Amino acid sequence: MSHQVPSGCETLVAGLDAAVASAGGDSVAVTGAVKETLIRLCKEGAIELSAEICQPVPGSYARRLIHRNQELNYTALVMVWGPGQGTPLHDHDGLWCVECVVQGQLDITAYGLLEASEKLYQFERQETVSAGVGSAGQLIPPFDYHTIANALEDESSVTIHVYGGEMNRCAIFEPRYQNWYEKVQRELTLTA
Repeated sequence: MSHQVPSGCETLVAGLDAAVASAGGDSVAVTGAVKETLIRLCKEGAIELSAEICQPVPGSYARRLIHRNQELNYTALVMVWGPGQGTPLHDHDGLWCVECVVQGQLDITAYGLLEASEKLYQFERQETVSAGVGSAGQLIPPFDYHTIANALEDESSVTIHVYGGEMNRCAIFEPRYQNWYEKVQRELTLTA
C-alpha cells in the first residue's frame, strides 16, 4: 500500500532520503547523517508539520507515519506526546533510531543492561537528558534501552523518529522488584 508524504514534509523526506543513501548502510554513519539532517532542518525551520498531524490523543502518545522508504530501508514517524504521556522502559527491536524534538521538551532516560535471564532483565538507570527543540539523539542496539516522557505539564511535545526499518513491535520491560524487569513483547500501531 502506498503512503502519501504529508503536505509540508517534502523537504524533510528529501533530506532523510539523501542522508540515508549517503551513509552506505553503516548504522553509525546512517544515524550520524540522519541526526545532522534533522538538526539542520529544525534550525532552518524546514520541518513543517500540520496541526492535524501534531494532535495528541488521550491515553497514549500518537505515532503517525511521515514516510516509509523500502528501498533505503527506513521509516520516519511523527510522535505526539500529550501532557503526562511517555513510554515504559523499552528497546527498538534491533533497529537503529534517531529522535529529534521539533516542538516542546522531552525527558529521555537511558538504561544500561546489567544482567539478563530468559524473561528477567536487570537494568541500571543512567542519565536523563532534557531535550528541547532541535535536540536529537541516536540509538544503536544494543545500546537502545530507554524511556521517553513529555517534560511539559500543560502542552504537547512533538518528535520525529527515524528507524532503520519498520518498528512494528518492541520489547517493553515491566518493573518486578528492585532493578529487575520482565520482558514483554508489544505490537505497535500507527495512530490515525
